[in-house]
Parts: sequence; C-alpha cells; structure tokens
Amino acid sequence: MLVAIDKILNAAKKGGYGVAAPDAYNSPSVQGCFQAALNLKAPLIISCLGTTNMEETAEVTKFYARKHPEAVVALHLDHGGPFEEIMRALRCGYSSVMIDRSKLVFEENVREVREVVKIAHAMGVTVEAELGHVGTGSEYEETRDSGLTHREEAKRFVEETGVDALAVAVGTSHGVYKGTPRLEFDLLRDIAGLVPVPLVLHGGSGTGDENLKKCIECGIQKINLFTDMADPAGEAMACFMRGESSDDADIAAALDMYAGKKKNFNVAPMVGTEVYRRKLEHYIRLFGSDGKA
Repeated sequence: MLVAIDKILNAAKKGGYGVAAPDAYNSPSVQGCFQAALNLKAPLIISCLGTTNMEETAEVTKFYARKHPEAVVALHLDHGGPFEEIMRALRCGYSSVMIDRSKLVFEENVREVREVVKIAHAMGVTVEAELGHVGTGSEYEETRDSGLTHREEAKRFVEETGVDALAVAVGTSHGVYKGTPRLEFDLLRDIAGLVPVPLVLHGGSGTGDENLKKCIECGIQKINLFTDMADPAGEAMACFMRGESSDDADIAAALDMYAGKKKNFNVAPMVGTEVYRRKLEHYIRLFGSDGKA
C-alpha cells in the first residue's frame, strides 16, 4: 500500500534504523524497488524528480502497490521545483512531496515551504524540505562548506514551516564525488537533538557504507540513493547487449541469470532491473530496515 513518509520515518526514528529512498524514473526501476521491498520485507520510499516522468512513475508505482498491497511503500516527489510542479504531484497521487527552496534565504525558504505544507497537509500528504544546500559531486570541494546546515536555524525552520521531514546538508553531495566525502557527524548529532522530525540525507550514493551507517547512528532516517543503483544497472545492460563479462558480482549474477536470452529491447531492461534490485537490497540491509515493513 502507498503510505505517507511520516508513518515510515517516525517508525525508523523510534527504531533507530534508516530507510532507503531510491529514485525511480521508469517501470523497470519501480519494479526493482518493489522486488527489493518484498524480498526483504522492508519499507521503501520511491522517489521521482518532477522533471523526469513524474506522471508515468506515479501510475506504475500505484499499479504495483495494488498488485502487492503487503508492500509498505511511499511515493515521493524529490526536489520539488516550481509550485505548479508540486501541485501536479499532488494531483498524480504522490503520498509525499519535497519542496526544495534550499537556495533561497532563510525567510523566503520558510515562507514558500509553509505555503506548500498547508496545502499538502489538507490533502493528507506529508512534506519534506531542505535547509542548507546539498550540491553536486562535480563541485564538491568548492561548495561543500558553504552549503552546510546551521544548527541554530534548524529548530526554528521546523517550527515555522510544520514540515514532516527535514533534509540537512552535513557534507554529502549529489552524484559522483569529485574528492573524498567528509561528513560533519557532530553537526548532524546536534541537529538531531534539536528537531523533533525525522532527518533526511541527500547524496547517499558514493558516500560509503561506514559513513552512511554512522549517519543513521547520528540521527538520519531517510537516505536518498540513485547513482549507486542506476549506473551499474546501465552497465549491466551494456554488458548484456555486447556479450561482455563483468567483475562486479551483482552484474555477473544478472548476466548469468539471462545467459542465452535474446539480446534485445525486451530482455536488456530485465538485466538492469535485477542489478538495480541487488544494489538496493544491499543498502536496505545496511540501513537495518529489512524486516521492518
């Protein structure tokens, strides 16, 4: 069933574990998400950017939610942009939305987030917002420090906006890192002690297993992921079509599974889905959410 993220994340906060929030933009990736959630009996937050097949992802997710009512899954708009985009997500049936105004000054961030919270809550939809700014991995060394969340603003932001989850900037970055991730665990602990709502970590891919485990220990409940699943899934499809092998154990296993199958448009996505699922299951186990659905 589709649920709001507060149900999933409040349980994670109480239980001391993290929940994976993989981005999914098409039917194969959504299918991989449901397979992982069902295999491990884990809650999952399927996320989608408004600029990438938002309506299609919603319909596919709702289809699998009807097919597998035992799955505990939220459908979440990631990095919601223009107001109209967020309204589209609400009309599509997203059970959670993020409004990202992290590049605005504090007062404007609060004002725009509060407006969306009022509308979404009236529809039974939960809201995530970001304070501080998580940049891109290609600019990591240049932007890391300037985007960090300020302790003194976090509590006030939550109180003034009424958000259900707060994304914080503590040293991670989106995409592939240019440089080595350096996380501010003390800052994260302090923020977790100041705000009552669940905390979100953007830029989980490439951050490293030990760093992610420590983030959960320090107060993170939701971890966003994409690159660490999507890139090897794409590599697996390429290997399959070219008849090549791979040193990656998950890719090799998927290639063995589909060995002898026709190399065509129908089968290649199945190979990608298998790898996507395997990589996602790794993170579900790492975060401790297996068996929590």
